[in-house]
Amino acid sequence: MINIAMVEDDTELAEVLIQYLSKYNIKVTNYEDPFIALSAIGLKEYDLVILDLTLPGLDGLEVCKELVAKYDFPIIISSARSDITDKVIALELGADDYLPKPYDPRELEVRIKTILRRYNKDIHSVAPAKKQEIFVLDEEKQEITKNGHFVKFTPAEYQIMALMCQRKGFIVSRYDILENSDFLNSDEDNGSIAVIINRIRAKIEDEPKKPKYFLTIRGMGYRLVE
Repeated sequence: MINIAMVEDDTELAEVLIQYLSKYNIKVTNYEDPFIALSAIGLKEYDLVILDLTLPGLDGLEVCKELVAKYDFPIIISSARSDITDKVIALELGADDYLPKPYDPRELEVRIKTILRRYNKDIHSVAPAKKQEIFVLDEEKQEITKNGHFVKFTPAEYQIMALMCQRKGFIVSRYDILENSDFLNSDEDNGSIAVIINRIRAKIEDEPKKPKYFLTIRGMGYRLVE
């Protein structure tokens, strides 16, 4: 088991990464507050730290500086800040990698394994847990299955569901749906999207009125979870 500390105040993103990395026998403990993180990290033995830069009360670069001064584990910066200066400073301070948001969790998993190899850490246990995906997208055939069974969608339903599968676990805004659909345009109101999503739920949910897969995130959009 690989033990990782994460300092990230975006709880939605943290939960997605925790769930995804757990499939690879990577246990992630997240700290939303940087001051708590600095106090707690030294009390446990971590193999690596994932660090956001925009944190409440203390800049992530200061956290990075203190972690490098005190400990010898690798640090991956995970940040939405696009200023090249931040990246240069973080790497100069001693961070091992800089991953700009948004990114695919698969890329983070690969970078973790690559860095741990450089640190001669034992990563043989970092292997995908044998867990069957509920929803599988076959882009070549333009088909989506649920638990191995083909689900028949209309073209509009398929485009939305395919987008949700591609961004599984992440919030997809209504704007993203409009931008990625040939059957909706920017003049469409949100009601049109809601109607299509209700039809999708009727096909994939056990209880469409109480969805557990295709979730509405109030004020932000939708998220497909498994």
